[in-house]
Amino acid sequence: MAQLVGESVPPARSGTGTVPVARPVIGEAEIAAAVRVLRSGSVVQGPEVAAFEREFAELVDGRHCVAVNSGTSALQLALTALGIGPGDEVVVPSFSFAATANAVRLVGAEPVFADIDPDSFCLDPAAVLAAIGPRTAALLPVHLYGHPAAMAELTRLAARGGLAVVEDACQAHGATLDGRPVGSFGAAGCFSFYPTKNMHALEGGMVTVADPALARKLRLLRNQGMEQPYRNEIVGANLRMTDVSAAVGRVQLGRLPGATEGRRANAAVLDRELAGTGLRTPPVAPGARHVYHQYTVRVPGQREEFRRELAAAGVGTEVYYPVPIHRLPPFPGRWELPETERAAAEVVALPVHPTLSEAELALVVEAVRRAV
Repeated sequence: MAQLVGESVPPARSGTGTVPVARPVIGEAEIAAAVRVLRSGSVVQGPEVAAFEREFAELVDGRHCVAVNSGTSALQLALTALGIGPGDEVVVPSFSFAATANAVRLVGAEPVFADIDPDSFCLDPAAVLAAIGPRTAALLPVHLYGHPAAMAELTRLAARGGLAVVEDACQAHGATLDGRPVGSFGAAGCFSFYPTKNMHALEGGMVTVADPALARKLRLLRNQGMEQPYRNEIVGANLRMTDVSAAVGRVQLGRLPGATEGRRANAAVLDRELAGTGLRTPPVAPGARHVYHQYTVRVPGQREEFRRELAAAGVGTEVYYPVPIHRLPPFPGRWELPETERAAAEVVALPVHPTLSEAELALVVEAVRRAV
C-alpha cells in the first residue's frame, strides 16, 4: 500500500483542506528500490543512474539523457553546454516558476520576458517574435501545467534567427504535440523530478539532447569536468544525481503511464461536470496531449473568496503563479505583459492528481459548483 508523504507545495492562505491540491506518493516499491541501493554501497552516479537515463530515453524518442540533481540544474547545464552566457539574451515567459529565469541569470545571460497565450498559458509566438533582438541567443519555452507550448511556431522562429531552443518540460513528463513528445523538439529538453511533479525521484532532473557531443559535454559539466577520475577536461560542477534518486525515479517512470491516464481521466470529469458553471476550465490546443500537472481554472475578480469557499468545503487549491517573474526583485525592468498579468490575477489550481478517490473528485466538483 502506498505511503503518502506530506505536500511540498505552499498551503493556500485559507488552508489546504482535506483534499490536497498535490499528493506525492512514495510506495513500497520506491522504498525497496532505495534500500537496495543503500545496501549496494554504490550510491552516486552509478548503475542506477545509467539505467534511469536509458529508460527515460524511451519517453523522448530515444534522445541522449543526462541525469542531474534538479530541474534547475538541468536548465542551467543545458544553457551552459549550448554556449549561452554573458552578453546573451534568452526569451522566456514571465508566467512560470522563477527557476526558468534563474537558470538564465545563473549562466550570466539576461532573460527577456514575452507574453503568453491565454489558453495554453505558454509562450505566445507573436510575443516571442517581438521580443527577439540582436543579442537573442535562445528561446526557452515552458510547457506549463503539462500543456505543450506551440513548438512548431517557436522552432520555426528559432531556425529563422539561428537561435537555440531549450524546452522547460519540468511539468510535462509524457506530454506530446502532434504525436511528438516534449523534450524532443529543441536542442535540449529539461525535466524535473521534484516530489510534486507528475513523476519524481525524491529530487532530480534530466537533460535530453539529440547531439551525442552535447550529451558528453553535459556529462562533463555535471561531474567537475571529468569523465575519468582526475582527468578534468573542462571546468564543471558537482550536479550529479544519486543512485537512490535514480532508483526511485525508475519506479516512478514505470508508474507514469498509469498516473498520467489517471490525471487525464480526472481532468475529463472536471471538464464535463464544470461545463456550464461559467468557470473557465483549461482548453487544450489541437494536436496537444495535456498531462495535467495542474488543472488550472480562471476565477476573475473573486479568486480569494472562491478559494476560501473551497477550503471551507474541504478542498485545497493553490495559485501557480501569483507574482509573475518580471515583478520579482531580481528581475527589474519595464515589461508590458497583459496576458501574464491577467493570468497571475485569475488562475487557481484544483486537485487533479491520480490518487484522488471518486468521493474526493465528487467533493471537488460539488464544492466548485457551489462556489461559482
